[in-house]
Amino acid sequence: MDENLVDYYAELLYDYHFLKQPLQKADAIFVLGSHDPSVADYAVELYKEGWANYIIFSGGVVRPVGELRNLTPKSEADAFFDIAVKAGVPAEAIILDNEATNTGENFSCTRKILKEKGFDFQNFILVQKPYMVRRTYATALVQFAEFKFMSTAKPDSYAQYIARCIENNISKERVISNMTGDLQRLKIYPEKGFLVAMEIPKNVWDAYEKLIAMGFEGRMAN
Repeated sequence: MDENLVDYYAELLYDYHFLKQPLQKADAIFVLGSHDPSVADYAVELYKEGWANYIIFSGGVVRPVGELRNLTPKSEADAFFDIAVKAGVPAEAIILDNEATNTGENFSCTRKILKEKGFDFQNFILVQKPYMVRRTYATALVQFAEFKFMSTAKPDSYAQYIARCIENNISKERVISNMTGDLQRLKIYPEKGFLVAMEIPKNVWDAYEKLIAMGFEGRMAN
């Protein structure tokens, strides 16, 4: 397999997925669960820079030992909590949702928890992996429509992000398969009502089909 060609097509998907929106101050930094611990690192950066006074970690999926810098398996939200507290974020500034198992539930479960705890937040910075920024935003337009929000990730290039993932024991193959899976969801989920339709440029879809033909289809939706 020609790795240069793989990277060429993968970078097209990465740049499309990484919707660029300007940061704006918010009531909370809302972090959607992930296998990638660098997502929590970036949320900590935003908190320390003063973009919001609270961090929400949402994610009930329990990850294997080591995948989120865990000594023992725990939920994404709890693993991210540990990362943030170790980095100096006060525990009282963190709100946890340990129930959500997918992107839609990240929003519905968090809305429920905020209501139960009496938090009247109206503005959110949504934080995810770079290649999930667009899908997170498109989902929020449906699932979080009553609030104001923007979607962001650590501003890595494709090459920088792949290098960061490898440092965190996440393979390039997994990242690319996740990216093709996310593009498929952007294509098919609007008709299910899960997210708002986003225009997909022809060159991006062509790159997706090339990567699928190369075998990067490990995370397709049913």
